[in-house]
Amino acid sequence: MLALLLALQQSVADSSPFRALALPAATPARTAAGAPGPRYWQQRADYTLEATLDTATNVLRGHGRIYYVNRSPEPLSSVWVQLDQNLFAPGSVSGILNQPPLLFAGGVVFDFSGKGFVGGVTVDRFAVGTQQLKTKVFGTMMRVELPRPLGPDLSVTFDIAWHFPIPPYGAGRMGRVGSRFYELGQWYPRMAVYDDVHGWNTLPYLGAGEFYLEYGDFDVSLTVPAGFQIAATGMLANPTMIRTAQERARLAKAFENPGQVVSVITRPEAVANATRKVPGTRTWRFTASGARDFAWATGPDLRWDASTWDGIVVQTFYHADATPWEEANTMVRFALRHFSGALGQYPWPQVSAIEGLIEGMEYPMVIFCPSLQKREDQYWVLMHELGHQWFPMQVGSDERRYPWMDEGFNTFADYDAAEAFFKGSAYADTVRRELLSAYTATAIPGSEQPMITKPDEVRQLYWTAYQKPALMLTILRESVLGRDEFDRAFREYARRWKGKHPQPADFFRTMSNETGRDLDWFWRGWIYTTARLDQAVDSVRAGRDSTFLYLSNRGEMVLPVTVELRYDDGTTETRSLPVEMWDLGSRFTYRMVTTKRLAGVVIDPRRFYPDIDRQNNAWKR
Repeated sequence: MLALLLALQQSVADSSPFRALALPAATPARTAAGAPGPRYWQQRADYTLEATLDTATNVLRGHGRIYYVNRSPEPLSSVWVQLDQNLFAPGSVSGILNQPPLLFAGGVVFDFSGKGFVGGVTVDRFAVGTQQLKTKVFGTMMRVELPRPLGPDLSVTFDIAWHFPIPPYGAGRMGRVGSRFYELGQWYPRMAVYDDVHGWNTLPYLGAGEFYLEYGDFDVSLTVPAGFQIAATGMLANPTMIRTAQERARLAKAFENPGQVVSVITRPEAVANATRKVPGTRTWRFTASGARDFAWATGPDLRWDASTWDGIVVQTFYHADATPWEEANTMVRFALRHFSGALGQYPWPQVSAIEGLIEGMEYPMVIFCPSLQKREDQYWVLMHELGHQWFPMQVGSDERRYPWMDEGFNTFADYDAAEAFFKGSAYADTVRRELLSAYTATAIPGSEQPMITKPDEVRQLYWTAYQKPALMLTILRESVLGRDEFDRAFREYARRWKGKHPQPADFFRTMSNETGRDLDWFWRGWIYTTARLDQAVDSVRAGRDSTFLYLSNRGEMVLPVTVELRYDDGTTETRSLPVEMWDLGSRFTYRMVTTKRLAGVVIDPRRFYPDIDRQNNAWKR
């Protein structure tokens, strides 16, 4: 009998929305407070690469070295390498599955089939010294057998060579326009992450899930036709060999006059460069420190604007006919300043925005964006891709599993940056309301999926990974924690996991420990389920010196309650009730000591919550 009673008690407790989340136990690597522990470790990968772009065949050929350090406590008998271009290889998983395209706001489409392009990457050499290593390719992942186990705190240098045909449209993240313009991401073999949570992270690249990468330094030499310009991750290491004296002088003016946009390559010059024949090739060398990836773009007819903020060079490269981009440099500089203040100082010496065929994609110090006619849309895509310099370029979350920690956090920060840039306009005053509109249109019972779902399994990724997390964090800040407490904790999360690999539990624990609030109920409702909110006023009863409000929570989600009290004398009053009001069940009686007579009650008067039935939110005498 006692066992039965205990089982029944446990069953009741387990149904509570306030029960503890089943998080992984804290370890010496990851503390119970959500911070990296005293024994936190992560691997390091440094790249020294040389690549040549053959515009006659649209083939990129590269070779170089990868310096890999095993900082884990285990010896490694093999390593895993990402070969993302095999997304388009004959017989690829993505080709067989025919992955449906991703649909985003404004009709933006990411087609993961490459629009029918077929072609993968060929690894010509993967060796240690003169010893060619045994490899096995599994789609977009390759296992490399080591000649001997790589022990803790030991390193190995791989000698590599590879080539691949460049797709015209590389799943919305890289590609080319004929043989005149190239945006190149995922262009070299990249070391997979080995971490303390999953070991080797070998989930395949199918398109929707993005990237999870190790940090290190880059020394990259790129050989392109002599008339081409290059914008890339890092800083140009040989500017006197590459840049003309006029270009260097114009760039210097940007440092002499911070905040002023300088045309380093003007529109007439870009137009002239489009038809100018320059024989031969040039090799550009770029270096970068503490980065997780490297990307670049090249073409002969790019305009180049530059400005500076706080010693950081802001560069925009765009084609002559992309006139909306004439304001792009100002937009990027504003967003850079905003995000630095909100999330922590931008750590690198430059950032480059490149206009082209890519719908929007981010890499360290480089963003690819289209040209859009509507000013608000142009700012949004530039701002969003720039915001990724914090999530995940600095805070290196696992995009292949948890896009809400990358796209979602960034989208949440975007709304603040958009409201700041367009302050005083109708757009700024209303833009965040689109999150509730998206909820109504997309969060449909039976079709919505939890935010914790892996991206390749999500049907509505724009809602699940972008908009819903932004709505979630907005409500957490404004209705649960308060702006000051939330901002302090969120910024601390970004600080403590900069250059590291956080997991969801690290974020949850950081937010709870920094604010002193148990938030397991919040994460469960928003991230692990598709719970709906339905707060209601059931009835009101007036006594001699008290008024009783009978409130109920008719949905699965719990949140604090805001009520607006409207009195017979024409006055109004707003009161906030804490979420703990639902501790003892889904009904709550709120007693107010007052002699004033109520004329009406409204729950969530600002219409801030995604309440699925607003008909029961109000009571009128």
